[in-house]
Amino acid sequence: MSRRLARELALKALFAVDLGRIKLDRILEYLLAETALPPKDAQFARDLAAGTLAHLEECDRLISRQAVGWTIDRMATIDRNILRMALYEIQYRDDIPESVTVNEAVELAKRYGDAESGKFVNGILGEIVRARASLKG
Repeated sequence: MSRRLARELALKALFAVDLGRIKLDRILEYLLAETALPPKDAQFARDLAAGTLAHLEECDRLISRQAVGWTIDRMATIDRNILRMALYEIQYRDDIPESVTVNEAVELAKRYGDAESGKFVNGILGEIVRARASLKG
């Protein structure tokens, strides 16, 4: 459950950075001070948010390839950041199974997005995971 909370905090931080142009370290420290996360999970939240921002352009390109009829800028801010964070996990976190990442992303979308966010996030991530699997052969 702590990792789920860490993902929520990372998502909130990414949302604030994307929408408000707030510095990541500043918003993360604020969010972490408000939550009693164990140090290991707080570090996971930091790593997740910082890693996502470090690979933002690559994540956006992958999302754009799969989001037919949608540009990154037209997506709801929350959906866009859930997708970015999930793609960072899929691409760079070998310690987390893809299925867990997709499930967690869909749950975040259902909780923080609109009525269609869960389906939208699941569809895009599902296509990306399937494409990766076909490349691995």
